[in-house]
Order: sequence, then C-alpha cells, then structure tokens
Amino acid sequence: MTEELFRKDAYLRACEAKVVSVGADCIELDRTVFYPLGGGQPGDTGTLNFSNGDCVQVLDTRKGQAPNTIQHVVALVPQGALGAQVTATLDWERRHRLMRMHSCMHLLCAVIDGGVTGGSIRDGSARLDFDLPDQLLDKEAINQRLNELVAADAEVNMHWITEQELQAKPELVRTMSVKPPSGQGSVRLVEIDGIDLQPCGGTHVARTGEIGRVRVKKIEKKGKHNRRVNVLFDEA
Repeated sequence: MTEELFRKDAYLRACEAKVVSVGADCIELDRTVFYPLGGGQPGDTGTLNFSNGDCVQVLDTRKGQAPNTIQHVVALVPQGALGAQVTATLDWERRHRLMRMHSCMHLLCAVIDGGVTGGSIRDGSARLDFDLPDQLLDKEAINQRLNELVAADAEVNMHWITEQELQAKPELVRTMSVKPPSGQGSVRLVEIDGIDLQPCGGTHVARTGEIGRVRVKKIEKKGKHNRRVNVLFDEA
C-alpha cells in the first residue's frame, strides 16, 4: 500500500519516502504527496531526488495495478532504485492551479442545479457536463454567481462518513458518470461551508477566495441532454 499523504494535507509539497517497487517506466513509494489521475483531476508531476544524488522527473502519477498503490511515471528508472530513499517533491505551482480549479468545479455544481454527466480538470481550465435537456443556461449569470462564491471566501473542509451513510443519502452524489470510491468502508466528503457538500477524493484549497477570479468561457450543447460549461482562470 502507498500512504496517501495528500488525502490528509493537500498543501504538503514534499516528503521522504522509500522505493518499494519499480517497473519499466514507473516507481512506487511507500508514501507520497503525489495525487494520481482520477475523478477528472490529472496526476501530479514533480521530481524524485535519490539519496545518492540521482534526480528523475515525474511525468505523471497514476493508480497502480495492485489495490491502494500509486505509480510515479518517469522517463528512466535509475539503476539500484529499489529500496532507495528519496525526496518526492511536487511541481507545486501546477498542483495548486489544479486544486483551485477543482474547488471551482464544486462551486459550479452549487450554481447549476443538474446532474453531472462528465467533467475534466486541466491546468488553468476545466469543464463540467450537466444533464439539462430542457434548460438554457445564462452564461453571464453563472459567471457572476461563481465569482460571488469565490469572493465569499468560504471555508473548505473534509469529513469522512461510512459507505452505509452515503447509501442512505444518495442526493450527495452529484456525478452521474463517476461513482465515489467504495470498498474501503468510508468515503470522504468535501464541504464548502454553506455552499456545497459532495463525495470527492481530489485535492482542494482551504478557502474559496484562494481560487481567484474565474470566467465562463463558453457553454455548449453536447447531444440532446448535455450542456457543457467551460471555465478558466480570469488572469486579467
């Protein structure tokens, strides 16, 4: 098993770890701050610095083939890597942008009342698809409300409930295409104070004000039911 330090503290930027498995293009550690691809959020990038001076770039992070393991994808696995001690360091600026945008998508769920049929988070932008066959969306109204919620600087907290408790409250699950992780006995809820509450395993900011201004770039009709809302950071 890989100890997932990012679940407890999304602001950890580095950790000391031991290499427990290697593959042709990947390294598994006993613990990591790197988030693996999942739930629409990309895997982290960064570096692994070995105690002997070797340094390798982590190009991607993904879930391992064995349960509860994480693979750090690299261009080259150094000789003698197995059993070595490393310092795993995130590309923090990229990770923080992903955290900000992921939290923004939870705000978008609060603004638009509809089941989420799909979504994708990218570095600097994201989109969600909503099941709204008979509803037109007002781009400017959504844009204004999103930024109001960002400016409210609401606190973001994590809670854990049992899988049985989640089954008793199916309304908490907003995503129709991706089900919350199950089989471990408990599920993590992300609560944006007074705004949104839903299961999520991704990384998030501590307060909505940290997201910064955003802009709804466009709203698209994708098929008979889906309305796709594209959002990006409003750097201007």
